[in-house]
Amino acid sequence: MLQLNDYIPELEDLVERALDEDLAGGDVTSNALIPTRIIGTACFIVKDRGILAGIEIARLVFNIIDPFLKFTTLIADGNSVKPGNIAARVEGDVADILKGERTALNFLQHLSGIATQTSLYVEAVKGFPVKILDTRKTLPGLRILEKYAVSVGGGVNHRMNLGDMSLIKDNHIAILRRQGLSISEIVRRARNNTPQNIKIEIETTNPEEAAEAAEAGADMVMLDNMSLDQMRQAVSLIAHKSIVEASGGVSLDNVRLIADAGVDWISIGALTHSARALDISMKLTF
Repeated sequence: MLQLNDYIPELEDLVERALDEDLAGGDVTSNALIPTRIIGTACFIVKDRGILAGIEIARLVFNIIDPFLKFTTLIADGNSVKPGNIAARVEGDVADILKGERTALNFLQHLSGIATQTSLYVEAVKGFPVKILDTRKTLPGLRILEKYAVSVGGGVNHRMNLGDMSLIKDNHIAILRRQGLSISEIVRRARNNTPQNIKIEIETTNPEEAAEAAEAGADMVMLDNMSLDQMRQAVSLIAHKSIVEASGGVSLDNVRLIADAGVDWISIGALTHSARALDISMKLTF
């Protein structure tokens, strides 16, 4: 699982920017109505079923606003939650708590939604030796957190950035095809010009291309938007020479059928770009 502790400086910068965005003009409502140093307690109340993710980011929000606020985690990331559960509470100056409410909830609801969505896909393929992967279809600036949420939901992170892997996609192939290169030649060029520690994957559109890529030594072969019959044929032709990834058109309705086709990985952009936020609210209880 991706560890947030490895990214503390980046996360602190992200949270500070989020708070700057929300507090650019200060909290005029609280400033006008709430006397200073009123002490209270607020609870984060879950209103939907799902998987919790982002509770420590919520803590970071309040720590940055006021280090004297006391944040207590009651349900850790990765746990199932249901309506009525209290995920955390924060105690201290009420005006400061209100300043962090929306920013903390935005992170917590969004990340919990991704973790929940991912868990549904992982559960749907239970029993098959297949991994559910995310993609780089993340909101700009939120990639670390969104991929963290995928891992909390039981998924596996694909490349974090363009430097993690050589992934030869359709536009790369289109350029090189114009130069007369075959799939095999494209894979070999990538191998010759890529550091040895970097894995090479190539996107293919039919079983014949997939088999050619595997034979040329691609570490991973992506089956892009292939039918189930094409996937089965590609898996048979590749015959364990490469890791086989299915991508494109994946949904909860067909993901188990794709797993049954024999692929090793299933990558799903919807894990991050289409997850519905989990309903969570913050209420002052004093």
